[in-house]
Amino acid sequence: MSETIIVTGGAGDIGQALCRRFLAGGHKVAMLDRDEAALANAISALGSSSTLLGVEADVTSLESVQEAVSRVEALFGGVDVLVNNAGGVVSPTLATTGEKEWLADIDLNLNGAWRCVRAVQDGMIARKRGTILNISSVNGSGIYGYPAYSAAKAGLGQLTRFLAVELGRHGIRANAIAPGSVKTQAWKARVEENPEIFERLKRWYPLGDICVPDDIAGVAAFLIGPDARMITGAILPVDGGLSVGSTTMAREFCGAEF
Repeated sequence: MSETIIVTGGAGDIGQALCRRFLAGGHKVAMLDRDEAALANAISALGSSSTLLGVEADVTSLESVQEAVSRVEALFGGVDVLVNNAGGVVSPTLATTGEKEWLADIDLNLNGAWRCVRAVQDGMIARKRGTILNISSVNGSGIYGYPAYSAAKAGLGQLTRFLAVELGRHGIRANAIAPGSVKTQAWKARVEENPEIFERLKRWYPLGDICVPDDIAGVAAFLIGPDARMITGAILPVDGGLSVGSTTMAREFCGAEF
């Protein structure tokens, strides 16, 4: 069944992978992003079509989000699926995080998702169905740097659970994906500084590999689909096993190779 899907942060690498996967599934996709130039480039990369809409929107503004949702509803009808993918980081440590940086990370990564939910939930409730998928992070449950971002992602996990419990009676499901490291342009500066960064990171992952955006998109396609109809309130790690444990640390603790 074709559904109308909103993807925030749609112009980024993960956002484009999500949109590409949903379009391939026959859905109507609205790609939201606050970067107008990046949005235009992403639309061009995916190929303009009658089932793809690009909308400039800023999730740190409720008014902007509401206007974007109205545009989507006018063209595609009611929103069936919301994918809260917009996010980013400002400061890597507590020492470098002032009030401005803390509030910016919380507003983008947590409050932005709440605003988007507020903008679509009434329509979903009226139609007695809907799916909300939040793109979270392993940072929401472990300590991997970026304190404000991590606090926001932890909050996003709790928001996901609250949505599942409070909106379930209306036929609305809410889940989250918690990726580990993902090879995207967000790593560009660090890769330029250290081209071996991903090879170094791999040793911490039990699977010995790093996610690519399509790994996230594949799991997202499952979670919004009919085969996941009885899954709600779940936070699914897509992290190569990082959240289970570190291969390198386990070897150090037991003093053995495996």
